Amino acid sequence: MAVHYCGLCRRSAFTGRRHLYSAGHRRRLRETLARLQEATAAARAAVADVAAAVQRYDPAEHDGRVWCPCCGRGVRRDRRCGGRALLQAGLLRHLAGPEHRRQTARFWRENRAEAALRERCLVPAEEYERFAQALEQALSEHQRREEERILQMAADIRETERRQRETVQAALQLQTEPELCAGPSVCRPPAGPERDSPCAAEQPGPSRMQTGPDLAWMESSQVLTFIGHQETEGKGNVHTGAKPPWLSEEEDGSKQQIGPSYEEFLKHKEKQKLKKLPVERVGANFDHTSQTSDSWLPSFGRVWNHGRRWQSR
Repeated sequence: MAVHYCGLCRRSAFTGRRHLYSAGHRRRLRETLARLQEATAAARAAVADVAAAVQRYDPAEHDGRVWCPCCGRGVRRDRRCGGRALLQAGLLRHLAGPEHRRQTARFWRENRAEAALRERCLVPAEEYERFAQALEQALSEHQRREEERILQMAADIRETERRQRETVQAALQLQTEPELCAGPSVCRPPAGPERDSPCAAEQPGPSRMQTGPDLAWMESSQVLTFIGHQETEGKGNVHTGAKPPWLSEEEDGSKQQIGPSYEEFLKHKEKQKLKKLPVERVGANFDHTSQTSDSWLPSFGRVWNHGRRWQSR
């Protein structure tokens, strides 16, 4: 029996064309046709709402493809028109094309699929023509709305710039107006409660330039804070010129030691080590501070001093 290669199952069958009636092949055929029918139904549903099919183009969302088992290739689901995406337009165009219709007939013939399911995977050419006309109208309407939105944004920008220019001109006019107060140079506000006069309120802020020094603060009774460098003897901090405490202690010579010295710490550490040793060990009571010489060792006989071992019995 001849070897038959099944493109749907992607394997060779040694039973010939009887493989087309096997349970595995029929199951894969049903799953493939179910996915194709689902994609076709979603594409034909976009015909009912053409206005929602025009959206802003997003590469991550509108660059998807749908696998067509009849043609054996991936089909772009959405179409792109400038900066806008036309939903399901690419798939509808493929399903309504004559090439897809011929490949569908071949696929149904080769895989022995049910003839009643064939029309569910096709889109009539008349339906696609109506969708294309409605999509063109929706696209023009979307472009008109986008142009109106851009014009409105431009008008808002121009209005904002006009208000800014008016504000700047008003500030410049206040700055160039002649002085209303009596006096050749500047209106000096008096001391006390009379400082809130119309002359003082005339200056709006930084835009009002002052041509002379304001000496009114000298007449007030408020105490001012001196923020300059102050010389204090032995008081303050390093920022005011005072010496740090460690320098003053070294100069005075009255530096007091805090805690034990390093030698005392070593002695204490040695005592702690000795406490961990056995109390009755050899040399526990030895006085390391006593004066010793070569004669302090005990006599161990000739083994220790000189001579043969048998002489020290």
